Amino acid sequence: MRQMSKLPSRLTQPQHNFSALTTDLYEVTMACGYWKAGASDHEAAFHVTFRENPFGGGFTLACGLATAIDFLRTFHFTETQIDYLASQNGNDGRPLFGSAFLDHLRSLRLTCDVDAIPEGTLVFPNEPLIRICGPIIQCQLLETALLNILNFQSLIATKAARVCLAAENDAVIEFGLRRAQGVDGGLTATRATYIGGCAGTSNLQAGQHYGIPVSGTQAHSWIMFFESEREAFETYAKALPNNCAFLVDTYNSLDGVRRAIEVAKQLRKDRHEMIGVRLDSGDRVALSIAARKMLNEAGFSDAKIVCSGDLDEFAIAEMKQSGAKINIWGVGTKLTTGRPDAALGGIYKLGAIRPPGEQWRYRIKLSDQPAKTSCPGLLQVRRLHEQGGGFIADAIYEIDHAASEPHVIVDLQTQEQTEIPAKTEYADLLIPIFRRGDLIYRVPDIQESRAYAQEQLRHAPPEILGLKAARPYRVGLESSLHELRSTLIARAEEQRCEPK
Repeated sequence: MRQMSKLPSRLTQPQHNFSALTTDLYEVTMACGYWKAGASDHEAAFHVTFRENPFGGGFTLACGLATAIDFLRTFHFTETQIDYLASQNGNDGRPLFGSAFLDHLRSLRLTCDVDAIPEGTLVFPNEPLIRICGPIIQCQLLETALLNILNFQSLIATKAARVCLAAENDAVIEFGLRRAQGVDGGLTATRATYIGGCAGTSNLQAGQHYGIPVSGTQAHSWIMFFESEREAFETYAKALPNNCAFLVDTYNSLDGVRRAIEVAKQLRKDRHEMIGVRLDSGDRVALSIAARKMLNEAGFSDAKIVCSGDLDEFAIAEMKQSGAKINIWGVGTKLTTGRPDAALGGIYKLGAIRPPGEQWRYRIKLSDQPAKTSCPGLLQVRRLHEQGGGFIADAIYEIDHAASEPHVIVDLQTQEQTEIPAKTEYADLLIPIFRRGDLIYRVPDIQESRAYAQEQLRHAPPEILGLKAARPYRVGLESSLHELRSTLIARAEEQRCEPK
């Protein structure tokens, strides 16, 4: 464990493993189908949304936009990728993709309009995180990568926010690289945990790439290497006197605290201060209380007690309620893997198409589950709030249909209507990112996104921030969008019931 390092003045940008082939085969086969059907000049509007908050909680923290922007800025097919597609065969043994279509992909460059909700924004089910408008082939090819990026990072950022809320004002350090879902998963997970509120990480690659403060001292193997715990502590103190947080539970935790205090006294004589001790096992509530008393009585009241070992938001909340004297929480596996939820469950749905020179034509997907029926049009989210910034409700509306005043919001699940008084302050959440393929948005650095996330959490209704939300946040379709959706559902039902 080391004190938080200063951020470098220039950050090395990570090299993500994304390419135009970060997609599923069916995206390219559909693109080929559009091209052969003569529809490559048709425009489409797609949205990335999700249906449920993860972890049984009351909110989701949007994360991954900066990574998505990196992907979109460089989107193109290389010659090697074209050659790979040319090598794919259909079930008749002949090439799956013709040379003319591959030439089209070879020359393809992003010309879409992209609007998105900034990273660190609290978002809720059915709200679009990103809206993509542009040529149908381009929009279709972007689906898989955008879902991959936003689903994972939003999941982990949300988990981190929950863990940090449970820790209250204590620092949380992310320790999860060794259990993360691959090297790239570890890198992007660390990024998301920092935006979600973690104070630092043990992951040096993420520290270098993103400027995240790094922390760490020793593992049990260091203690076990030496003939005694005392020797291990003394040797480490001589080697790194300005980075001493001693792992005390290898043999007996309280004996380890006593030995750490003895070594800390010598450090102090040499004009260095012990950072603290780390508890990794046992009854960490009782041990932390005893360790705090021992440290205070020995004159080390500023020494930190670090806790690690199979932690999550529930464990931290329970330990704090039981009176644990912990200053810093090291959280690993359950944070970087998003346990127990495997994915956010984001989806990518078509809202409208537009043939050249015509108006938008709305599209809707029906489902026997009403909440899974899609929303038509080009969607925007309007957040209504109090003068002090506190959130009241969110209205999803279609940008070509004027929102009502006062706002009337219809819940997708219950059909219950909520009226928000006229002249209530609001802000539309999706903002322009790309126009005709050109980036027009200043991408915030990771520190800005992290600070924005904390501001969002401060303004959120307290009842949605608990480990189990006391009540759902009010969000639904603005009345004009609800009417449009209902009309299209009825029309689609009529067509489905017509005799063949």
